[in-house]
Amino acid sequence: MDTEQQVQGEKNENSYKELKAAANRTADWRERLKAVEELGKIDNPQALDVLKHRMMNDPVYKVQEAAYQQLKEVGEDVQMPPRRQEELVKGLTKMLVRIKKSLPAGHSYEEFKEKLKKMRIDVYDTYEGDKGEEFDKWLEDKWASLRTSQQKGV
Repeated sequence: MDTEQQVQGEKNENSYKELKAAANRTADWRERLKAVEELGKIDNPQALDVLKHRMMNDPVYKVQEAAYQQLKEVGEDVQMPPRRQEELVKGLTKMLVRIKKSLPAGHSYEEFKEKLKKMRIDVYDTYEGDKGEEFDKWLEDKWASLRTSQQKGV
C-alpha cells in the first residue's frame, strides 16, 4: 500500500468514527440525520452496521428512512421498518406529569415546554423530530391533558 492509500484509509477511519458518534447522539435527530446521509458515502464496511442500527432503532422515523435509503443506494437488501405506533419513549406521560408538577400552579405552556427541553432534551428532540410541524400542537395538547394532584381539587 502506498502512502497516499494509507492516508486516504486513515481519513476514512477518522471520518467513520466522527460520523458514528454523530449518528448515535440521542439529543439531536438532525445531527443523526446528517451523519446517516454521510455514512452512506464513505467506503467503510462498519458504516453499514451503523446504518442498519439507525434504520432499525432510531426513534425518529426520518432518520430510519434516510438510513434505509443509504443502504439501498449501496446495494444492501433491506426492508424499510414500519413506523412505530406505540409511544417512542416509555413512561412519557408519567415523565410529563412530573415536569408539570415541578412548575408553579398556573404556569404557561411555554414554561412547560422550556422545562421539558432543559430536563429531557433527548425526549424533546425525539418527539420534535417525529412530529415535525405538528410538534407544538401535539405537545400543547399533551400538556393540557395532563392531570396533576394540584388540579384534582379544581
